[in-house]
This record gives sequence, C-alpha cells and structure tokens, in this order.
Amino acid sequence: MTTVRRTLAALAVLVLLAACGKPGTPPPKGPQPGALPSYQVRTGEVINGSPTLDAARGRGHLVVGAKEDQPYLGQKDPATGVYSGFDIEIAKMVGAHLGFGPDRIQFRTIASANRETALQNGQVDYYVGTYTINANRKKLVGFAGPYFVAGQSLLVRRSDDSIHGPQDLAGKKVCSAAGSTPYQRIEKDYPQADLVAYDTYSACVDNLVTGQVAAVTTDNAILQGYAAKVPDELKIAGEPFSKEPYGIGTPHDDTVLRLALDDALAVHEQNGDWRKAYDATLGLSGVPAPAPPPIDRY
Repeated sequence: MTTVRRTLAALAVLVLLAACGKPGTPPPKGPQPGALPSYQVRTGEVINGSPTLDAARGRGHLVVGAKEDQPYLGQKDPATGVYSGFDIEIAKMVGAHLGFGPDRIQFRTIASANRETALQNGQVDYYVGTYTINANRKKLVGFAGPYFVAGQSLLVRRSDDSIHGPQDLAGKKVCSAAGSTPYQRIEKDYPQADLVAYDTYSACVDNLVTGQVAAVTTDNAILQGYAAKVPDELKIAGEPFSKEPYGIGTPHDDTVLRLALDDALAVHEQNGDWRKAYDATLGLSGVPAPAPPPIDRY
C-alpha cells in the first residue's frame, strides 16, 4: 500500500490498529475507555422550567449533537458507532449533572452548517462540537461556557515550506468546513485565497493528503488531532491567528438549560473532571491541558 493510501486509511477510520501480531506494532491512538473518567449522575434534584429537559425526560434520554470526524475531540468508531473525544466527554459530564448517565445520552452527528437549525428545530437538546461562541450565533441559539479556547490555524503537508501563516495563502487552494467560523474568516480577511468547502474536515484532510488543496484551516485543537495521527505526512504551519471560545449550543430561549449547563461546567472544572477528560482525549495529541476559560454567564 502506498504512503498516501496508508494515510487515507488512517484518517478514514481515525484509529491505528495494534493487534496485528507483529512485534513493535504501535498501540492504538485515541481515547482508551479505561482511561476515561466517570461522572457521578446527580439524583434527587430535578431542574424545572426547561422545556428541553422536560422533553428529554419524557423520551427517556438526551439527544446531543456532535461531530464524528475530529480526532481526540469528536470521532465516531465506524465499526461500533461509539463516539469519543474531549467534546464527547464534556457532553457526558454535563449530562450527568442534568441527571442523565451515559447510557441515557444519544449522540447525533450534525454538520457545522446545520447546527443552528438542529437546535432551533429540536433535533438535538444541546450541541457539543467545537462550536465557537460569537455574537451572530447568539442571535439564533444560546451558549453555555466557554469550556475551551482554541485558535484558527493551518494544516499543510509536511514537505510544504511555502505556507507559514494566512498571509501566504494567496492563489492557493484552502479547504474548510461549510458554515464554519474559520471558513468565514478566510473568506472575509484573506480573499485572495482560493477557498473551497466540504461538509466535514475529514474530507478536507483527504484532499490535502492527495495534493488537491494546499492547506486545511480550522481550529488548532482539531488540526492537532489530524497531525498527530499521521505526523510524517502533515504538520501545523505557523501560529494561531484567532481566538475561538467553544461553547455548548442550546435552544435560544431555554435560559434554564443554558444556566444549568454553566453550573455543570463549573462543578466539573472544580472537581478535576475537566482536566481528567482532557488528558484522556485531546491531551493525546501532545498538547498539555490549559486552564479552563472563565464561564461567561449572561
């Protein structure tokens, strides 16, 4: 199998197989179930006044929007259908605070361009998936948090020394997810780049590996995961050129749910669960855990 094919295979399944019967085979990369923290489910205290939670209790489980193709953040095992990553752990820990254990959380993949619609239409109860808080989105949905701050960066092929930052993108094909904040920033601030969009970042990375685009742009936390999967093929170029506070998306008018999620984040940051979740997931990309950002209650 060629190097390109090996790389694409690794990105497609988002896991490196270990048990091949060969000595020295590397262990699987990705969150290991035994290393993940567990979260105590709060009982005996019902949160009242949230139509979203009322509906979830009526159906017996939460429906949480997520990503499925972001290594160490939100990825779905194609064989088992199990979601894992830092965002998935955030969703579980706040769900426990709301009274729902992991067996009562159903994850649903929602593309970046469809997040607001999914929250507005009740397709998901809340959304945890590298969702940047900004003023325009606050007009459409609510946000708890932030629970993490990333920064927009560029992923390029390791052999490419021509790109060191967004100033080097003129005339080059740059890929990002449709409807995402990184896509909009390149479109507005660096119009000389030849911008292309796909529904998923994994499709962008596939096109980067095969030479169809020169760079992929999104948050450094996402790109760290892709680069860590195939470090001989891909690298992050330059420094982050934005601040992206990740929040938990909620239905716009469900203030009770939004504030309950803020409370949940505060509890799990203080008791150490946030740090344990980071170390077991996004920390595997090689970047140490930062301090959690201050929660912006409004």
